Amino acid sequence: MSFLRMNLKSLRASLLPPFLFAAVAVVVLTTTVFAKTANALHYLKAGHPNPAELLAPPPLPDSTEQATDLAAVISVSKACSSNQVALAFSEKKFSIFTFAPAIGSFLAPGKLPRTEAFFEHVQQDAASLADLGKDYWKRPRPYTIEPSLASGKLEKSFGYPSGHATEGMVLALVLAELLPGQRESILAIGRDLGWHRVWIGRHYPTDIYAGRVFAQAIVRQLKANPDFQHDLAEAKAELASTARTAETPIQPPVPATAAH
Repeated sequence: MSFLRMNLKSLRASLLPPFLFAAVAVVVLTTTVFAKTANALHYLKAGHPNPAELLAPPPLPDSTEQATDLAAVISVSKACSSNQVALAFSEKKFSIFTFAPAIGSFLAPGKLPRTEAFFEHVQQDAASLADLGKDYWKRPRPYTIEPSLASGKLEKSFGYPSGHATEGMVLALVLAELLPGQRESILAIGRDLGWHRVWIGRHYPTDIYAGRVFAQAIVRQLKANPDFQHDLAEAKAELASTARTAETPIQPPVPATAAH
């Protein structure tokens, strides 16, 4: 980024007219953001799907819609218990293992190496694309507008769409492909991962809804990728094998025969 700033300073110091400098700066910055995103992606191409093309803009500042959105955050946050707040903060970082209550204790770190790596890549792709939307709209988080909502360590990033809602629903939708019998309970956890961020003033409801919509577009794009389909099949086989092993009852030890 320091190199980028130097280049922009050099452009400004040149004889470029102000309007032309602004246009060049936008191109340079956009190219840099997409290049950074591309390096972080595993199954998707940078900007595909593009949140700016798929999602409606967030409510305008000082609009009635924005005021209603903020009022909802304040109301939800005030109604939260201390246990709910603690739960929301504990989900600051989450992974596929957050879904274990809907699936089983066999879904644990170290037991499913291929599945774990697969979902890490999926989540990273979702996070990178959600960040594109955040940087595009630059919507301030609720606690920057209403300081009484601020608590704990505050994020420096923007809020639209919600990264938790996007990543949580992407993980849920892909996991539900592998375990259709637990689909509803899996999706419920995915929804909660986003909504709990409203509890602690990190997001507006509209941030959450946008993340869920964007997640569906991401999953559609993922399914079109052959590498994703290959790794999905491997994860499905590993999950099935581990689940069968976990369901096998453990036989009690046979008592030693008494000596005669």
